[in-house]
Amino acid sequence: MQTITVNGNTVNWEEGMTIASLLTKLNYTFKMLVIKVNGTLIKKDSYDQTLVPPGADVAIIHLISGG
Repeated sequence: MQTITVNGNTVNWEEGMTIASLLTKLNYTFKMLVIKVNGTLIKKDSYDQTLVPPGADVAIIHLISGG
C-alpha cells in the first residue's frame, strides 16, 4: 500500500485522491487553510481538481486570526 505524509504523519494514499477528498478523509472542516504539496502552494479553488501523488509530502496549516 502506498502512503503520503501529512504534517509529519503517514496516511494511506488512494488512487484519484484530491486535496478535497484528503481533507474529508482527515475530517478537516476549518475553512482557513494553507495547503502545500511537495512544497507547492495549492489554491483553494483547485482543491477538487488537484491530485495528491503517491509519496507526497502534504502540509496543512490552519490560519488563525484575532485581535
